[in-house]
Amino acid sequence: MRLSIRQATPQDIDAVAEILGEVARWLEEQGMAMWHQDELQPNRIVADVDSAQFFLAECDGVPAATIRFQLEDRLFWPDVPQNDSAFIHRLAVRRRFSGGEVSSALILWAIARTHALGRRYLRLDCEASRTRLRAIYERLGFRFHSNKQVGPYFVARYEYDVMEISSSKPK
Repeated sequence: MRLSIRQATPQDIDAVAEILGEVARWLEEQGMAMWHQDELQPNRIVADVDSAQFFLAECDGVPAATIRFQLEDRLFWPDVPQNDSAFIHRLAVRRRFSGGEVSSALILWAIARTHALGRRYLRLDCEASRTRLRAIYERLGFRFHSNKQVGPYFVARYEYDVMEISSSKPK
């Protein structure tokens, strides 16, 4: 399998929406509802794609996963300096590509991109009750920062110090 990661274009809006929708439905079936379906409609994703925030991971040319990479996040991280961080959200992998390889590749790509942009931290959040997901982030080298209530979401916030990238790589 050949994996490539590229910026999503306006022609990719439907693919991004389909991946997010598939993952949202699967999570809901597992009793872990994460996103509201109306948040994932193409018309709600257009602005983020147009502002170059969404990226696609393709396996042998087939859209397999997506991630939103931001240089600012005042909603979930209003209390940290925005100019020294990058933020990831909406990491979603189609079920047929699940198993960790694609999601790990996207996270490692985001770490490298953050480093290349000269930002010190890559930050993310997840539903605080998702202990298995939190363990994955911790295995990849993310450190727990804090819990935060953001609207209906109670999230655990994590950060990765990318300036340590040259002395230690993710486990």
